[in-house]
Amino acid sequence: MAVETQMTPEQEELAERARQAVAEAARQLVLRTPVADADAQGPDGLRNDALASLQALAYLGRAVEECAALAARAAAQEGAGYPQLGRAWGVSRQGARKRWPGLVFTARPASRPLPHDQTRSPLMNGLAPRTYTVLLVEDDMADAMLIEEALTEQGMARGIQRADDGVAALEYLRDPRTDRPDLIVLDLNMPRMNGRELLNVLKNDPDLSSIPIVVLTTSAAPDDIDDAYRQHANAYVTKPVNLDDFIETVQSIDSFFFDTATTLPRRLGDDL
Repeated sequence: MAVETQMTPEQEELAERARQAVAEAARQLVLRTPVADADAQGPDGLRNDALASLQALAYLGRAVEECAALAARAAAQEGAGYPQLGRAWGVSRQGARKRWPGLVFTARPASRPLPHDQTRSPLMNGLAPRTYTVLLVEDDMADAMLIEEALTEQGMARGIQRADDGVAALEYLRDPRTDRPDLIVLDLNMPRMNGRELLNVLKNDPDLSSIPIVVLTTSAAPDDIDDAYRQHANAYVTKPVNLDDFIETVQSIDSFFFDTATTLPRRLGDDL
């Protein structure tokens, strides 16, 4: 395993102990490997100690991967994000995400419980920060997971709903049983009803037109940008290619609309 971060002397000592433990575990497995095992035999049919050791290390490596996946899942269920998982495994956040894609999101809602107004007094409800709801309209699962990770990574109290396309988004928004979201994050290129069509419908709907909409897309085409603003998108953001830049961009959108800008008041019945 290639370690991507510089190790401290304490970590170097721990790594050396781990190497010794693995070597001893491999030796014990070799001692228990039958001499007749074809995978541990040399060309002459006798056991080759080096091949037997390699075979044992292969089994140990697979066992470590399985145990690491279980440990990563357990850590995620306790609220750890990819930065913490990466530091524990000795890799970057991106390295952790590649090794265990989508792992953090299996932990919701247990690892990131949203505050419940019912648990606070009316006075505290008036003083406590609101739990904001984001409707994410995005058909790309990987991008959707990244956006969700960015919105929950810093402990933000966010209720996140996702629609795969414009049709699903409209069904959600027009369902009388659902609350109106505080922000819509909208991709442009989707099946059935794309983001351009949905934006046009929403901004011409008297009941939904006031919901802030941020277009978050891979397109940097001037025509797409011009068209989005002509249809009254509240912001147009091009998705960065770099993972860290992507996370930072999404968090900046969240920070502006929910921390800097004044949000729309809740409609009567939204909190019921």
